[in-house]
Amino acid sequence: MKVKDILKVKGSKVYTISETSTLMAATAKFFSNKIGSLVVVDDNGIITGIVSPNDILKAIHEGCTENCALQKVGEVMSRNIICASEEDSIDYIQAVMTENRVRHIPIMDKKELKGLISIGDVVSAQITIREVENRYLIDYIEGKYPA
Repeated sequence: MKVKDILKVKGSKVYTISETSTLMAATAKFFSNKIGSLVVVDDNGIITGIVSPNDILKAIHEGCTENCALQKVGEVMSRNIICASEEDSIDYIQAVMTENRVRHIPIMDKKELKGLISIGDVVSAQITIREVENRYLIDYIEGKYPA
């Protein structure tokens, strides 16, 4: 299974935010949309980073210099983004996520953002694959397929 197969089911909706938005605005988007990350874009729609609730918690833990709620997303976001393509396999994506300890990966086609894949999406896809394989093997063992 490939990333494009996950996006067909999940859709390509990606929630974004600007670097100049406050952490309070980011937090509001996390809760209102029930999401775990926001892709940070500039005024031209170019990706400049990604921010997650963990980034905000880290900023709080490290002691915000001012009112944390008013701190800017650009001050806490991750700038080193790992991206993938629609043609990447979910096994590859899982390995990248595990190795780099990231939970969300933007999916790009050249410079166009095509979607966002979470570790939950990957696990769900792998469970589906295993369920289909198991059902096929059970049916085969039970003789449901002609010889």
